[in-house]
Amino acid sequence: MSLFRLDASIMPATSASRALGDLVEQAWAQATPEPQVRRRDVGTSPIPADLWAAAVTEGFTPEAERTDLQRRGRALATALADELLEADALLLTVPLYNYGVSQHVKTWFDLAYADPRIGPGATGLAGTPAVLVTVLGGSYAPGTPKDGWDHSTGWLERALRDVWGLDLEVVQRDLTLAHANPAMAQLRPLADERQAAAEEQAAVAGERLARAMAGARA
Repeated sequence: MSLFRLDASIMPATSASRALGDLVEQAWAQATPEPQVRRRDVGTSPIPADLWAAAVTEGFTPEAERTDLQRRGRALATALADELLEADALLLTVPLYNYGVSQHVKTWFDLAYADPRIGPGATGLAGTPAVLVTVLGGSYAPGTPKDGWDHSTGWLERALRDVWGLDLEVVQRDLTLAHANPAMAQLRPLADERQAAAEEQAAVAGERLARAMAGARA
């Protein structure tokens, strides 16, 4: 059984999102016969932003007039869609950057979405089991000073669950900067609790992902 994993952190050595993703993957692999993982790291190997427009306009351009950039854009859009469609399950680890969606993830989504098999109105990914791991440096929960400032998680859920139709579970950890930021020192005990809870949820999510895959194959 195969898992497609997307990572988006620009600092892999210290990435909290990758660490949580590792726990999901480990639990999944332990419960899966002959596990296979295909990876794409858009944090360290970003997709060129100009390829999306090239892929979109390629379809409206006569073949003889298409540019090399358009052909590269279409080819990569096809490859990105293939990675998703050929997987039995998906794992995406995405940190919150500057209160919004990582530009690397948005570029990846836009280009993949240019493929008609998973583009507007398509149902090629409907029902695919998936886990989204997302981490937040602070807290943006109701009642906090920055309530509502997380403009990433909601968009990701909308794109993955509602647009692509994935059977999605979200694993989230907040307050990841508490031990690095002196101004958040009073939040460190709470941050430790949130970390432990997220790690436990990640392991359970991996096991559920394996069961969902097994059920789909049965």
